Amino acid sequence: MLLLIAGLVLFLGTHAFTMLRGPRAALIARVGEGPYKAGYSIAALLGLVLLGYGYGQYRAHDYVEVWSPPVWTRHLALLLVLLAFISFVAAYLPGRIKARLKHPMLLGVKIWATAHLLANGDLGSMILFGTILAWAVMARISAKRRDRSAKRRDGVERRDEVKPHGGPAAAPAGWRNDALAVVIGVAAWFVFARVLHPWLIGVAVWPGQA
Repeated sequence: MLLLIAGLVLFLGTHAFTMLRGPRAALIARVGEGPYKAGYSIAALLGLVLLGYGYGQYRAHDYVEVWSPPVWTRHLALLLVLLAFISFVAAYLPGRIKARLKHPMLLGVKIWATAHLLANGDLGSMILFGTILAWAVMARISAKRRDRSAKRRDGVERRDEVKPHGGPAAAPAGWRNDALAVVIGVAAWFVFARVLHPWLIGVAVWPGQA
């Protein structure tokens, strides 16, 4: 459990630091953008590795069940994760889905974390996915404030303007990108749920899998 918590602190701590625009800018000015990005990537990757290994060790040796979710929550979680995958892909394909959701990557994280909270009733999962959900909510609030600040600096308050999280504003490219986001998202979801999840996580989530 300690490794899981340490991984969470390191992984989400590096991401949360980017929301502190003043300290982030000061650090970049002091060490340079290149070293900052390298350090950020190394810390985030190390946190992710610790998180994954710690969660695996927790499930193998320190599993603590708090409650037993009904079977239907697993099916609901599988459907929600499908929506999360489409949101993840839409974040990289400018279209009407991305324009409508504004911050599809963060929305996808929130849906993904909520789905896992519904389907898992153990303490470690509550800590892991609950913390990630809380971070995604705070990151969305921070991004919304940055969007408003950018609009005020431009001297124009345009409610229809979309400034995506983590990248420059991009005009919607029509339904073609939306269709691609859905097709790629569904395909990635199927492969991950059917093959990769039991292989990487050790938990079968597809109906009928043992």
